[in-house]
Amino acid sequence: MIALVDYGAGNLASVRKALRACGAGVFEPAAPADLDRAAAIVLPGVGHFAATASLDGGWRAALRRRLDAGVPCLGICLGMQWLFDGSDEAPGVPGLGWFAGRVTRLPDRAPDGGRLKVPHAGWNVARVAADAGGALPGLQDAEYFYFTHAYAAPVTAETAATTVYGVPFASAVRRDQVCGVQFHPEKSGAAGLAVLRAFLGGLR
Repeated sequence: MIALVDYGAGNLASVRKALRACGAGVFEPAAPADLDRAAAIVLPGVGHFAATASLDGGWRAALRRRLDAGVPCLGICLGMQWLFDGSDEAPGVPGLGWFAGRVTRLPDRAPDGGRLKVPHAGWNVARVAADAGGALPGLQDAEYFYFTHAYAAPVTAETAATTVYGVPFASAVRRDQVCGVQFHPEKSGAAGLAVLRAFLGGLR
């Protein structure tokens, strides 16, 4: 069973529907101890980083314990950002720190000086990183995915794919059995479902 963690940050219904369409059994843990029966964990989310403050105390400890034990985890959009050290969007709210680095705001100017709309909303391409520390199963180079976000994670050695919106940012990350995607696979058609199916099939 897949634990779909509800911390009040939205898009739960659409992620649940997509996971079930991929053949997964899904439950929403009511308490941190419920994570002990999860074969994998999905952290969804849209909106302000401050919403992740709900993942504190017992939830943080339980999630870290399960990830340290090797349970696969997928963070989506805000859920991916929370896996980093923190975000400039809510400086006082710590992330989990599984991935090193801080989430920062996207620029409102392109390199040529043209204005960019922030949030970055719509379809954009993800390019698989040539020197990625770990490939993300199901993610093909130059696929288009749906994004909606104003903040983004840095490109690091654990970046599995990058996307450019004014500047390059990490659109997919992976370390060991934990991965994250800035885009919304549940809203990205066949390409997004391929990523979810690969995650459900097990990270290898």
